[in-house]
Amino acid sequence: MPITKRIVTVAAELGHVRSYLADFSNAVDWDPGTVRCPRRGSGEIEVGAEWDNVTKFLGRESKIRYRLEHFGPERVMLVGKNKTVTSIDDITLRAVPGGTEITYVSDVTFHGLAKLADPLTRPIFHKLGNETAANLERILGSVAR
Repeated sequence: MPITKRIVTVAAELGHVRSYLADFSNAVDWDPGTVRCPRRGSGEIEVGAEWDNVTKFLGRESKIRYRLEHFGPERVMLVGKNKTVTSIDDITLRAVPGGTEITYVSDVTFHGLAKLADPLTRPIFHKLGNETAANLERILGSVAR
């Protein structure tokens, strides 16, 4: 199962980063694989909110239903599932001088025949992790190091 971890520091304050990442419809801006991600329902973004993420991976589009499973002061966790994959996006936030440190862990588990592709996808997920980190810095502001 591909697990990708990236740590990035952005200029935006923690509360803004938390709200932005918890609204998974924003994934179209920072997740390189997301094509569309409309929210199901309306109202406050809270635990139980759901999105229909359409992602393009290896040339194919697939739909994954994501659910906000945890929405705490310094942690956001979304879990996406369909018949071939379970994807857990576990995001930890920490206020640092000049912004917020984001620790983003993506844990993807393939099911059924899709498990056979697991070893082949590791380099792809590594590249996607790098692109995600760069996109978050671009959108939320980079911090001079």
